[in-house]
Formats: sequence, structure tokens, C-alpha cells
Amino acid sequence: MAERTLIIVKPDAVKRNLVGEILSRFKKKGFTISKQKMLNFTTEMAKEFYSAHSSKPFFDELVSFITSGDVVAAIIERDNAVSLTREIIGNTNPKEASAGTIRGDFGISITENSIHASDSSESFDKEVNVVFQ
Repeated sequence: MAERTLIIVKPDAVKRNLVGEILSRFKKKGFTISKQKMLNFTTEMAKEFYSAHSSKPFFDELVSFITSGDVVAAIIERDNAVSLTREIIGNTNPKEASAGTIRGDFGISITENSIHASDSSESFDKEVNVVFQ
């Protein structure tokens, strides 16, 4: 059975018209997109979405950035979706991400790293309820 995960093309990548390029990388790897929408996170949504990081010093920066512009959220699926998605997006820090990964190719900084992806099926369950409520 196919596994599902959530990706969010962040405001920096939306502003640079990278949505099509980013989504096509997943399609080329055999993912299907079961749900997709453009939205603008409210502060409340962002705080809930990033609640796992609420005690960390960068929490306010995360919330501020994700609410700064439109994002494109998609539920994508295929076998081993979570682990393969993590490989495709690359290291959180674009400077440490491999060339050919989304963050390695398009990321600007740790915050403006072009894409978010759920890191587990538990994260997916929580995050998808915030985004596709």
C-alpha cells in the first residue's frame, strides 16, 4: 500500500516560481499528488503546525516566515514516501544539502529552504490536519 506524506513549498520558492519544478521532481520519482492547494498560513495555523519547535529559539522566525506569503501544500504518495521525500528534499541547511536535492538547488538559508516535508507518519497525521482542515 502506498504511504502518504505532506510537502509544503515555502514562500521563498513560491515567490521564485519554483512550484512546478519542485512538484515535477516528485512526479518523476513516481509520486502521485492526491491533494494540493495554495494557501496563506495564519499565525494560529503556523504555531500549531510548528508546535514541536515551540520551545526552540528559532520558533518565532519559523512562524513569521511561513506566514509571510503563499505556500503550496500537497499530499503525495507512493511506497516509502516519507524516507524517499527526505532524500529528495535534502538537508535542512541548504549549505549542507547535496546538489540535486531541492534544498541544495534552491534553498537560501535554514529558514528559507524552499520546502517542508513531514518527517514521519505521526508528523504527517498532525500536520495534514492543520493544512487540510
